[in-house]
Amino acid sequence: MASSGVLKLASLMLIVCMAATIAPEAADAAISCNNVLNYLFPCISYVQNGGQPAAACCNGVKTLYGQAQTSVDRQNVCKCIKSAVNGIPYSRINIGNAESLPDKCNLHIPYKISPSTDCNKVQ
Repeated sequence: MASSGVLKLASLMLIVCMAATIAPEAADAAISCNNVLNYLFPCISYVQNGGQPAAACCNGVKTLYGQAQTSVDRQNVCKCIKSAVNGIPYSRINIGNAESLPDKCNLHIPYKISPSTDCNKVQ
């Protein structure tokens, strides 16, 4: 269950980060919750243990980042992740690792990622 919770937390942090920074000009991209979790699954180890994220993790983050092209896409991805992590406990270490993941994957985000993000406000 801990691995599942860490995956869900990592997914939430990544999606919130990516969803809030993607430009809204591209075509519609329907992204399922299963796809979101599959893209972020390789990030579990990094969120649990820190260090350097696996290439598969960063590739998944970048792919998801590129697919969430509209505000609706980004809001839906955010809601999917928040739903997946609802009620799962996490630690400061997990949050810190998830917050640092965009920088570790060379996606420089100018704000702090938070699990309390209001997905309806994601543009």
